[in-house]
Amino acid sequence: MPRMVSAAEVAPRTYPFDIHAQGLKVRAGRRMAVDGVDLSLATGVHGLLGPNGAGKTTLIRALATVLRPAGGQLALLGGADLRDVRRRLGYLPQDFGFYKRFTVREFVEYMAWLKEMPKAGIPGAVQHAIERVGLTDRADAKLKTLSGGMIRRAGIAQAIVNDPAILLLDEPTAGLDPTQRMQFRQLLRELDACVVVSTHLVEDVAAACTDVVLLDAGRVVFQGATAALAAAGTDADPGDSPMERGYSALLAQGAAR
Repeated sequence: MPRMVSAAEVAPRTYPFDIHAQGLKVRAGRRMAVDGVDLSLATGVHGLLGPNGAGKTTLIRALATVLRPAGGQLALLGGADLRDVRRRLGYLPQDFGFYKRFTVREFVEYMAWLKEMPKAGIPGAVQHAIERVGLTDRADAKLKTLSGGMIRRAGIAQAIVNDPAILLLDEPTAGLDPTQRMQFRQLLRELDACVVVSTHLVEDVAAACTDVVLLDAGRVVFQGATAALAAAGTDADPGDSPMERGYSALLAQGAAR
């Protein structure tokens, strides 16, 4: 098998997965927050679960090319070069910055420009992204006037405006009401991309994801179908649903190793 390459290396390769990591290590400050992760993800919606401090956000930041790996290997989009990867990425951080005086439309247009989208196609792509997140009636409202949930939806709009091949979403439903969360799940099901959704909400994974990666202490303790996660628990495990009980059981098993 040929050597995998970092997304930062200019060395094109062809791999069957959009995201392929082997022994991936990533630091968060002095701590090795991601410690030897093996991961292969293709088109579909993949849930990333784990307790606080498990390394979810650090892993997402590495996949988004924000953090450079401290060890192991990472190939994104077949080992494409860094600039091409970033053009084809969509990324919603847990906390993202924006100019409060921008309107929703101006914000999404600016992000489309940063992603080097063709100029002629930006207005239509921006309008489509705004419509998909249900902000059409607020498209020309300044961001400083919006609620937290609306800001989150504007963040989702900028993440999907370039029709990304890889979409990375860190706690995307924070601040959304139940109806908006259901609409968001429907949006995920419509996307033709490799989508990674990091969340604390097991029910969001159950409703929208085809499979799940469970991370604890920087390591993968489970990767498989959502049905397999649900089947891993018993009535004796903590949780109000089969998914939650499976989540609790697998974390306990991982801690016991």
